[in-house]
Amino acid sequence: MFATSSWPPSAGLVTAAGGVDTAWNLAPGIVIALMGYALIYGLRWRRSRIEGGARAAGYGRLALWMLGLGCLAAALVSPIDHLGEQFAVFHMVQHLLLADLAAVALTLALTRWILRPVTRRVQRIEHAAGPFGHPAFAAFAYVGVMWLWHVPALYDAALEHPAVHTLEHLSFAAAGLLYWWHLLSPIRSRSRMNGLGVVLYMASTKVLVGFLGVLLTFAPSLLYEGYARDGDLWGITALEDQQAAGALMGLEQTVIMGIVLVVLFTRMLGEADREDERAERYGTTS
Repeated sequence: MFATSSWPPSAGLVTAAGGVDTAWNLAPGIVIALMGYALIYGLRWRRSRIEGGARAAGYGRLALWMLGLGCLAAALVSPIDHLGEQFAVFHMVQHLLLADLAAVALTLALTRWILRPVTRRVQRIEHAAGPFGHPAFAAFAYVGVMWLWHVPALYDAALEHPAVHTLEHLSFAAAGLLYWWHLLSPIRSRSRMNGLGVVLYMASTKVLVGFLGVLLTFAPSLLYEGYARDGDLWGITALEDQQAAGALMGLEQTVIMGIVLVVLFTRMLGEADREDERAERYGTTS
């Protein structure tokens, strides 16, 4: 999807004077990929609006796509990328931008009309995937990726090795997109859930990930050697930084669950109203 190498290369994240590197990451691969995603969606959005009007491709959908790309840019291009190698809390911001905020915005930006050229292909892939196309696998993958990359050995490896860091980002983005697709996809398929299934799907994952946040918040010692340092940086010690990252994870999981439940409830009401309208028209014509 994108590369995460720094361009131009950073001369050192923490300077000898104890400062913090806040450089932008202008890796050509990332910038070109984001521009490509914007162009491809923009062309399809324009065609859909011409053919189907505002319901097929509203300005709100376009804004959501740009918001999603903005979240990706914030995580991978802005100073958050370098800050994440110096602060656990900024590293956590990266994870949440990739796995939740960007994935939610990009999925909500899609409509059935926009997806028409690939709808049947997507549905065939879902069916061919078997158990890997089931929501249960998406929930397992989402929770598993979150816990796996917070194992100290893997976390420190991602901080030290750019290739591992890239793999980490890709896995967060892939798990997030798969997880939210089952909830927010505009395509009617076996992956769409309603009612109690939605609540159980979200509650089970958000509680498990939130528990990880609690563990990080109340850990009595520093878990990640990559952030070990003498004294504080920007007025925060390494342990306080880790605790702030855990608290942010727990808070974000609660907030994003609440927002998405509201979106799904609103969508459900809208679909019910449209069903009533169709029933009334059918009754009138009969």
